[in-house]
Amino acid sequence: METLTFVLLAAVSIAAALGLLLSKNAIYAALFLILNFGTVAVFYLLLNAPFLAAIQISVYTGAIMVLFLFVIMLLGAEKLAPSDQPGQNWQRPLAMILCGGLFVLAFAVIAGGMSKTAAAASSAVTVAAVDSSPMAIGKMLFTTYSFPFEVISVLLLVAMIGAVVLTRNK
Repeated sequence: METLTFVLLAAVSIAAALGLLLSKNAIYAALFLILNFGTVAVFYLLLNAPFLAAIQISVYTGAIMVLFLFVIMLLGAEKLAPSDQPGQNWQRPLAMILCGGLFVLAFAVIAGGMSKTAAAASSAVTVAAVDSSPMAIGKMLFTTYSFPFEVISVLLLVAMIGAVVLTRNK
């Protein structure tokens, strides 16, 4: 049953990612991204990580995507304009080459990981357990990782303000 759920979710996630990339409307692209974030949350549930699934839904799907949709609608950038600038024809082939390289690399990593997983399963190597409870994650977030967390929040705020300033009509 888990394998069937994974395959169905993977298909939905890939379809949502393709919808995001191929959408001509920025609002639809953001909605496809929300769908993709939702499938990632269900993947976390399949991996027995309910706290990460709840964080995925509340932080990414709830807060950040609502902020993206608000900025898109505020700026009136629903329609993505086609690139009519000369000299930009090289970007699409380069992106396809890089995407193909990414797929080849991902396949190599997955194939190498499967053989290592089988070898690790046959040997009696034990791995130290990591405490992934919400209390331990919260403690690490507010002690060890508090500075990077605040830097990321300021960076997101500056990016949003910059987008508003750059697209505002004078």
